[in-house]
Amino acid sequence: MAITASMVKELRDTTGAGMMDAKKALTETDGDMEAAVDWLRTKGLAKAAKKSGRTAAEGLVAVAVEGGNGVAVEVNSETDFVAKNADFQSMVADIAKTALQVPDLGALTAFEIGGKSIEAIVTDKIATIGENMSVRRMAKLSGDAVTSYVHNAAAPGMGKIGVLVALSKADDAFGKQVAMHVAAVNPASLSETDLDPAMVEKERQVQIDIARESGKPEQVIEKMIEGRMKKYMSEVTLLNQQFVVNPDLTVGQAATEAGVEITGFVRLEVGEGIEKVQEDFAAEVAKAAKG
Repeated sequence: MAITASMVKELRDTTGAGMMDAKKALTETDGDMEAAVDWLRTKGLAKAAKKSGRTAAEGLVAVAVEGGNGVAVEVNSETDFVAKNADFQSMVADIAKTALQVPDLGALTAFEIGGKSIEAIVTDKIATIGENMSVRRMAKLSGDAVTSYVHNAAAPGMGKIGVLVALSKADDAFGKQVAMHVAAVNPASLSETDLDPAMVEKERQVQIDIARESGKPEQVIEKMIEGRMKKYMSEVTLLNQQFVVNPDLTVGQAATEAGVEITGFVRLEVGEGIEKVQEDFAAEVAKAAKG
């Protein structure tokens, strides 16, 4: 029996299983929808799908570097406990190494290791460990030399914050210092030219409103805004920030003294931007006790 896209969609909607798993289940059962659901259940895939709606805001960011190429990947779990699980960490390490070979997140989840896609590997791990998981983000960086740093490391090359820094030439010591700075300060961009224009305009409007509240003459307000925007740029752009290692210098000045140019950076932090659901554990237990 020919397996159609609508059949695959129906099975995915019913079970929450991945597209490739749903298609395989229908192929194995000759298009029998009920049998396909049972097939997924026996493989633990339907069980894993039930967990897919639960918030996964913990996990790990892993970094990998090969020559002048680096990658950072965020793999989420529901709890920090699972992030400390050796099997989970091994899976994350394999995913990060694979990410060096692919261009984007879609290609990463479709990539096969040992005949199984990373999407399927994660699904299997959900069924085994019992928590929702996802490969949420990846970011790549290239340069003449790339240095990596992991903050709050749970295992080699992975932790709560992962940073990559690209330099014009190899200088691991300085690169590590800059990466630590990026982890701590979280700059919005490398320089003023890289800043999102919408972000800059929003800040300018805020400063205009604040300045006009002062009731000062318009020419004074213009100078106030100019000074405040300059200060803003020094706070959000990496090259203009005070270097945490030596606050007497900006990061850009420190790079000049080190004889290198910082050409880019990447920073990923676990759970960044995910809204966590706060659960009342006591209420949950009381509700369960009442049946």
